[in-house]
Amino acid sequence: MPDADDMTLDSDIAEWMVQVTPHEDAVTIEQAREQARETNAKALDSLDPALTPASEEDTEIPADGDAPAIAIRVLRPAGEPGGTEVDPSPMPTVVYFHGGGWIIGDLDTHLGHARRICSQVRAVVVSVAYRRAPEHRFPTAFDDALRAANWVGERLPDFGGTDTLVLAGDSAGGQLAASVALARRDAGLPVAAQLLLYPVTDVAGRYQDAEINDGYMSRRSVYQRFGLTLETMATFAQAYVDEADAADWRVSPKRCADLTGVAPAVIHTSTLDVLRTEANFYADDLRAAGVEVVTQEFPSLNHSYFGLGGVSAVADSAAAQAAADLNELLGRE
Repeated sequence: MPDADDMTLDSDIAEWMVQVTPHEDAVTIEQAREQARETNAKALDSLDPALTPASEEDTEIPADGDAPAIAIRVLRPAGEPGGTEVDPSPMPTVVYFHGGGWIIGDLDTHLGHARRICSQVRAVVVSVAYRRAPEHRFPTAFDDALRAANWVGERLPDFGGTDTLVLAGDSAGGQLAASVALARRDAGLPVAAQLLLYPVTDVAGRYQDAEINDGYMSRRSVYQRFGLTLETMATFAQAYVDEADAADWRVSPKRCADLTGVAPAVIHTSTLDVLRTEANFYADDLRAAGVEVVTQEFPSLNHSYFGLGGVSAVADSAAAQAAADLNELLGRE
């Protein structure tokens, strides 16, 4: 694979980045969250209306002891593209964890992601609003994600009507999906598949350890002009997890000592992404452990392309491929 410096960002995304990049950097967490909401709302406005599900319901997973209620959004696909009637067919249930560095994403910033998976995979999607850092540090996001997956897993007939549970997420949400898949394996609880979109997989060193960073080419070769930077990842990691915990598999699934028996995975990456190498290496580790893995890498795309299908035809095609690969992994047409 050529060095990322020699690659060219998709022209539509490059133009989009110029349009949405704020003139001033966010200086507070809430400002960063608001910028993310505004940018993703613009991307959502451009998404093909045919990808809008028949129903979207905001509800919550009830509080459990000291664990508070978890907000979720349940999306159900239409029987016909662009239709308004819910498809009554049995289908998988996808529990989706949004990205945003464990800090800035939410149900609304990733609504387009959930809509696409719902409509193109033809699955019920349960999007999860786990608690975020820095207000809630590690392992809170993991604990919420695991509780949400287990709660949905116990009620699958109420969602897709089948026993097919898929865990999915992008970036930090991909890390949560991967770590929850490991936790459910350890508990003997089934997961049919994982869909990991440019996931975080190794937070050891919190993106500041030079020796660890040198082991991942994309951390050395992908720079500011492509969006997500190594410096931003370091900021996210420091806000979420202490150095002493950063190699824990609940935040660094690549550091798990044993990957055998975990659910098969679709792992998609983009060349112009600082997370590319660690995600690709995680796919290699899964294969070495005997896990079925489907991988794709998209040369002209950057981090977060999955939400830009309405902006870029290349991103749209790549995002659609994720649905196709997941359905094939599940043995569905």
